[in-house]
Amino acid sequence: MASSWKTILYFIPLLAWAQEPGKFADRDPKYRLQPSDVIEVEYTYTPEYNQTVAVQPDGYVTLKVLGGVHAAGLTLEEVTAAIKTKGDAALNNPEVTVLLKEYVKPHFVIAGEIARPGTYDLRGNVSLIEAIALGGGFKESSKQSQVVLVRRVNAEMAEVKVVDVKALMDPKKIREDLRMRPDDLVVVPKNRLGKLEPYIRITSMGLSGLYGISLLK
Repeated sequence: MASSWKTILYFIPLLAWAQEPGKFADRDPKYRLQPSDVIEVEYTYTPEYNQTVAVQPDGYVTLKVLGGVHAAGLTLEEVTAAIKTKGDAALNNPEVTVLLKEYVKPHFVIAGEIARPGTYDLRGNVSLIEAIALGGGFKESSKQSQVVLVRRVNAEMAEVKVVDVKALMDPKKIREDLRMRPDDLVVVPKNRLGKLEPYIRITSMGLSGLYGISLLK
């Protein structure tokens, strides 16, 4: 796993850092579908079209009568609306319910100057400091005052924050520690970072999620 975290995080534009006031992505976002997730689609008045389908690698599900409907990156409410919109003509304004049957386990990624970089299951309430501890802790060469946290905002955008973890470890500031969210990416740099944009566009880099972002060596 460690050998895959080799290239530099230059895909994030080195432009003006303009952190907005308030907490970083302080919210409990609704789950967004990912490839390999399984959903059950139920039609109230035409149950013969009910089916259970998996989200394909291209992000689509293939439904009876309707064909392909894009689902990856959408919430259950959004994919329900997409199915209803596409089914208006063929099924005459269908009443649709979409249920999540199987899903990818919540996880986060740690990379860079860390003892054991890789992907870790997100179990319960895990702080940023605890996440780094799960990764074996900092290497001596790490820049602990400039740890990068990349957090998905929606299917297209991710929010970027530079965190002074060294300061967070001060007993007086430990209560300010950030909580990890599913799909978070933590990058521990070796050298001083340039200035980063507070947001990056995922789709413009041809990524599926955050995992295609190249990381600090």
